[in-house]
Order: sequence, then C-alpha cells, then structure tokens
Amino acid sequence: MTAATAVRPPATAARSGWLVPMVVLVLGTFMSVLDTSIVNVAIPTIQRDFGVATTDIQWITTAYTLALGVIVPISGWLGERLGMSRVYLACLVLFAGASALCGMAWNLPSMIVFRVLQAVPGGIMPVIALSMVYTIVPRKKIGAAMGMYGLGMLVGPAIGPTLGGYLVEYLNWRLIFYINVPVGLIAALAGTVLLPKLAPTSNRALDWWGFVTIGSGLFALLLAITKGQDWGWTSYRVLILLVFALLALALFVVVELDRDEPLLDLRVFTVWPFVNSLLLICVLATGLYAVLFYLPLFMQEGQGIQPLQTGLTLLPEALVMATLMPIAGKLYDKIGPRWPATIGLLTAAFGTLLLCGITPDMTQGDVVAWTCLRGAGNGLALMPIMTAGLSAIPAEYASSGSPVNNIAQRVSGALGLAALTALATNQQNQLSADRFALIPANSQLPAVQEMARQGSSALLGYYRQLNVAVTAGAYSNVFIVCCLMTSAAVLLALLLRNGVATPTVPADPAQGDVTSPPPSRAVTEPAGAARSGLDTAIEPFDGQEAAIREPAESGSRTGRSAPP
Repeated sequence: MTAATAVRPPATAARSGWLVPMVVLVLGTFMSVLDTSIVNVAIPTIQRDFGVATTDIQWITTAYTLALGVIVPISGWLGERLGMSRVYLACLVLFAGASALCGMAWNLPSMIVFRVLQAVPGGIMPVIALSMVYTIVPRKKIGAAMGMYGLGMLVGPAIGPTLGGYLVEYLNWRLIFYINVPVGLIAALAGTVLLPKLAPTSNRALDWWGFVTIGSGLFALLLAITKGQDWGWTSYRVLILLVFALLALALFVVVELDRDEPLLDLRVFTVWPFVNSLLLICVLATGLYAVLFYLPLFMQEGQGIQPLQTGLTLLPEALVMATLMPIAGKLYDKIGPRWPATIGLLTAAFGTLLLCGITPDMTQGDVVAWTCLRGAGNGLALMPIMTAGLSAIPAEYASSGSPVNNIAQRVSGALGLAALTALATNQQNQLSADRFALIPANSQLPAVQEMARQGSSALLGYYRQLNVAVTAGAYSNVFIVCCLMTSAAVLLALLLRNGVATPTVPADPAQGDVTSPPPSRAVTEPAGAARSGLDTAIEPFDGQEAAIREPAESGSRTGRSAPP
C-alpha cells in the first residue's frame, strides 16, 4: 500500500498556520455529526406533516445510518486517490445540497432518498477531516489539535437536541436541514482559501470485492440492529440479516488478507495500542448514545418536559465537554494518554452511577449536575484515547486507521444501544408484571377499592403513574450497565502509554527535529529549508503551499509521522 508523505513547510511559515485550517475541519465535522442528533427531535413533527405511521417514519434515520455504514469504508481510498482537500471540499458542497433537498422533501419516500444522498458526504467528511488533522498538524501539537477536533465530534450530538427543539417548536422543522446550506457553503469557500492543497497520494484501483463485502455486511448488520426491536430479534428477517452480515464480513477478512492493496488493511488490528483504543472508544460511544437517547426520552415522556427545555437542560453537558477537550489535548501532549483517560473514565463512571437515580421526581438541576459530571469525564478521556490509538499505527497501513475508527464508533454505538434497548424492554415487562402481581383483582386494600369506585379514570391514572415508575426503574438498570462497562474500561486505560512518545527515528541535526515519533509516514524537508531551534519548537505549517507526495525509495527522511 502506498504511503503518503507531506512536504514540510519552510521556516518562515506562520506560527499558528495549522490553527486556521483546523477551524474549517472542525466546522465540517460539527455539521455532519450534528445532523445525526438534530433530526431525531423533528421526527414526530415530520410524521404528522407526512401523515405516516411511526414504523415508517423511522426510516428517515435508518436509511441515513445504513448509507453511512456502506460509504465509510471507502473514504480512505477516496482521500488517497482524489486528494483529501478535494474530497473534503466536495463533501461540504454535496452535504449542503443534499440538506437543501431534504428540506424540500414532499413525502416520506423523497425524504428517505434525500437522506441517503446526504449520508454519502456526511459519512466521508469526518474520516477525511481526521486524516487531514494528522497530516497538517505537527506531531508535538497533535493532542491540542485532537482536542479541537473533538469539539465537532462530541459537542455536535450534545447540542443537537437544543437547536433542533428550538427550530421545531418556534420555527419550522425544515430549517433543521436548511441551516446546513449556508454553513456548508461558507465552510467550502473558507476551505478553498485556507486548507492546504493535499494532492492525491496513490493511484491504486478500488478493491471492489472488499467494498462489496464490507458494504453489504455492514448494511445487513446495521439493518438488523436497527429494526431488531420492531421485527423481533428471533424473527426470520433479523436472523437472516445477521447470518448474512457474519458471512459477508468473514468473506471481507479473507479477501482483504489476500490483497496486496486492500480497501482496509486489517493489519491495524495487530497493533495493540490501536485495538485497545478501539475497545475504549466502543465503551464510551455506547454510554454516550445511551444517555443521549434514554435521558431526553424519559424527560419528555415521563416528566412531560418540552423538547426545547429538555435540550436546554442537557446543554451544560456539551459546554463542559467543549471546555475540557482542548485541556485534555494539551495534557496528552505533556503527559500522554494514560492518566487523562483513566481519570476521565472514573469521572464518567461516577456520573453514570448518579444517573441511576433517575425517578419521576428528579429535578432538572439533578440532571444538569449528573450529566455535567459525566460530560467532564468524557471530555477528558475521549480525545487522548483516540489520539493514542491512531498515533500508534505504522506507515504501511496508516490510511486504514480513520475509517476503522469511524466504523467502530458507529457500529458499537448502534449495537450497544440496541442491546440496551432490549434490556430496557425486558426490564419494563418484568417490573410491570411484578408490580401488577402485587395487586390481585379481588384486592381488599382500601386504595384499590377506592380506585374501583372511581371508575376507569382513576385506574388509568394509576396505570400511567405505575408505568412511569417502571420506565424509570428500567432506565436505571440500563445506566447501571453503562456504569459497570465504563468502570471496567479503566483497566484498559491503565494499559495506555504513559508520558510523551519517545523518538524511534534519530534526529537529523540539519533539521533540528529532536522529538521524532514512531514512523508512520515519512516526512521530507524541501532542500535548503533548515530550521532554527525556535522554528523547530513551533513547527509551523503553511497550509497554502504544502502538498502530499509519493515517498521516494531512497533519500533522507525525518521521523515525523502523518497517520491515517
């Protein structure tokens, strides 16, 4: 597999040269990730406007998820073949156009088609953006850069319910799509001027068999996970999908191991730091999806709180994460990933434990305190964990890191949420049966006799009250599982690297690079671009002149890596 190399800029580049391109990358990531949560708030309103059943309207989100699963594996190849800058800018424009089409949808079938079109650039953008971060940012600043990147990746889903609730409640649900149009076009224009021109790094042909097998396998797996609760986990449709997904993904492994230039190089799974980070990310993603799904659901259906107020209650969590992520990035640069990840996971586990106190009588102040504590843990842990894994990938299969990381997040989040939903449903059924069994039909208890005399209205009120209490108990058990998973993940966090990465490539005195990390992609210096000690400490990047080139087979190399 061809590895790409970035031309190092001359010493005269601006000191903050990589910060401005990072803003464009964060904006695109934020826009694409925000769309996954903001649409959920508008689903009931869209259902009423289109006049369709609940099971049908769910295809708005299901189709988007399925399209993401198919397109993400090909993202790395597109970046290599067409150039990351070109692909990223094209995705910004296409996402804005597809969002406009979604806003103009006239019925459910048209909305589903436009959502699939929207998912194509929406799935590619985060993968390409992450790859560009590692290409344009100096290695010694990668922690701070990943802290900025995390703002778009995590804060987007957290702020979605608030923004979506406002637009749906006070304006029009179509604005949740139209709002992407000016943002996407402005970001594309800014990116044309500010992003570095990263040229194609490979002319390898697409591995069609690999694409077909992993695309169909992930499609079947995500469809089974998404519809398992509606169709029944033991139904023929779900079982057939699961068997097909297993066979297709197994065939994908066989095909890729036999390819000289595979679509995704599965040797990334032989790198323990990367595998360890994937396991930790899966745990965090499951907990994040669970809290963002069950807590707003209970507040709206169990406590009768309006969507906008629910979003405002959860907004402080996003602000806490936004504050701590850059701090976590700087800590990674100074002390490594182990202790920020460990302390963050412990904090998140404690916050999740507090969420187990969910009851119909909990106050919004309680929710703010619990979620802020949990958000602090997530903000402290996630970016150091992800950065540590991606930084450990060697050069020869570096381009597979970002797609595999993205797939792991999406599949683990969907699978974890499906498993927790099945647990919550079983718990609700069991708790309801247990509660009603305590009240026999011929009960002589005064309270029961009084409700019987009042008629069906009193019994209905009691049923609703009991149902809310049962739902709270089931969700509490879900949060207990999330707490245990997060606590167990602390053991894996202790296996992360401690301290700043040690150099494995001798420093070149002419270059002044004394902090070379483990090699992943060789980086060449233009002739005559010797740097002073100050230039080396700053490691500036001139985003307008840099280009990605094919590595030469011989010649001097510095050790700075440019990963997936």
